[in-house]
Amino acid sequence: MSKLLGYILTPIFYLTFGLFLCIFHPVQWICYRVFGYSAHKSSVDILNFFLTYSQLTLLNSVSFKNGHQLPKDRPIIFVANHQSMYDIPSLIWFLRKHHPKFISKIELTKGIPSISFNLKYGGGANIDRKDSKQSIGEIIKLGRRMNEKNWSTVIFAEGTRAKDGKMKPFQVGGIATLLKIVPNALLVPVAIEKSWRVVRFGSYPLGALLALKWTVLSPIERENKPAEELVLQAENAIKQQIGQ
Repeated sequence: MSKLLGYILTPIFYLTFGLFLCIFHPVQWICYRVFGYSAHKSSVDILNFFLTYSQLTLLNSVSFKNGHQLPKDRPIIFVANHQSMYDIPSLIWFLRKHHPKFISKIELTKGIPSISFNLKYGGGANIDRKDSKQSIGEIIKLGRRMNEKNWSTVIFAEGTRAKDGKMKPFQVGGIATLLKIVPNALLVPVAIEKSWRVVRFGSYPLGALLALKWTVLSPIERENKPAEELVLQAENAIKQQIGQ
């Protein structure tokens, strides 16, 4: 049924999703160029609200659960599993109070309405995977902005999407680099469920009638633990949440 409905509803979803990207591209430009960071961020937040709930055109539900009082006066590293590109809008929208930034491939800063503009000017790290020196430098600059502005960063620690929903081992490198620059950062695991099912048939049809779920898990204090131990703790917490 999910696949059959997907054939019917996917064109509506793409039309809706693409329309919001095109509408908000000039809105972002005006907000950033004329009014600065705060206005630009607000436009990005609103865009990602609409992108998140574009899932309703596929009859997919969206659930975000956070039972924790996370600090707003302290940098946070959100560590999440990664199942599809549709993980991202919901994280931006639901974590908006924490100014979430992403570590993205530099190739994405060109050619995609709204998304490329935000990646280029939103304050995240855009890395060249073929240039380790550039990548580390970008992450260091992101860490400095986190310290200065109490921003957060979302890291998909698997390094790539889990196309079948099965988590890959978490990588430590990016998180370890950030923790050196932002030693007081709070580590917060976020478990993503069912998102991979949206794209399990590829780009067409998309999956329909799915219950998509994002869950913020218990924060992890550093307490002088090595990065490897912290990342493993986050990985195990997410595995337990999604039943792996």
